[in-house]
Amino acid sequence: MKLIALILGLGLEHLATQILHLRELNWFDAYFDFGLERLKRMNAFFTYVAIVLILSLPLIPVLWASMVIRGTAIWDLPYLLFAVLVVFFCLGPRDLGTEVDEYCSALSSGDNERSEEILTELCEGDHSGSSDIDAVEDAIFIQATNRIFGVVFWFILLGPVGAWLFRVSDLFRHRAAYESGRNPEAPAAALSAVETVHGILVWVPARLAVLGYALSGSFDDAFNSWRSYELHSDLPFHRSNDEVVAHVGKAAMAGSLAEPPNSSAAARNAMRLVTRTLFIWVTVIAVMTMFGWAV
Repeated sequence: MKLIALILGLGLEHLATQILHLRELNWFDAYFDFGLERLKRMNAFFTYVAIVLILSLPLIPVLWASMVIRGTAIWDLPYLLFAVLVVFFCLGPRDLGTEVDEYCSALSSGDNERSEEILTELCEGDHSGSSDIDAVEDAIFIQATNRIFGVVFWFILLGPVGAWLFRVSDLFRHRAAYESGRNPEAPAAALSAVETVHGILVWVPARLAVLGYALSGSFDDAFNSWRSYELHSDLPFHRSNDEVVAHVGKAAMAGSLAEPPNSSAAARNAMRLVTRTLFIWVTVIAVMTMFGWAV
């Protein structure tokens, strides 16, 4: 059931992302802003408790719908359609492959303003201090974790509720970072706590994505880069997710996916590696389903 819902959700995302903009979920901003305002006045312990509560409340409708549909439907089709809908809304909010294609098209046409705008969106802010090639590769691997692999992992683990939990967590992280950048006086503790909770949710799918990059690209280069990073990184485990997927993803692009001399080819090759890894994930999930490990 989960495998079918996942495949249909991924296919629907690729086909319908051009005409549906509801996945932006901007109507959550007011809710998150309300929560962030309350976090300012809390100590460290209650900040984390409040974040868990903020993330839990949006889960109630999805959990209730899952229980009602599964409890009243005499066949599985209604639940399958519900799961596909949840997966579709949790992936994204924009299709990563489409965004990469738009970036490459803008570069090819000489539209530097548009390409810079897309790259800023992928990087979720300023990317000064790095070349466009480094920035776009890092951004693609990081966004693949936040937009795709994290959703897939938690959907397989907990069903629609898991996928929705991860998406709400990522939206909250994104909103907290936006408010912190817009208001320098905003307390850093609240943003740090939100990023910590999201980082915990990302940790496992990020490492599984890294393993997929190694299997999809140059295994030796990726594995050696992964081992070297883990030995020398001094970041807390929940803050190393972005760095490790970017570090290992670029290392896996050796050989046929070696770094090209321009940003457009670099972006396409990085996205090609993400697509290969996603195919491996779906294949593994299919095998698990055959043996009854994923339902």
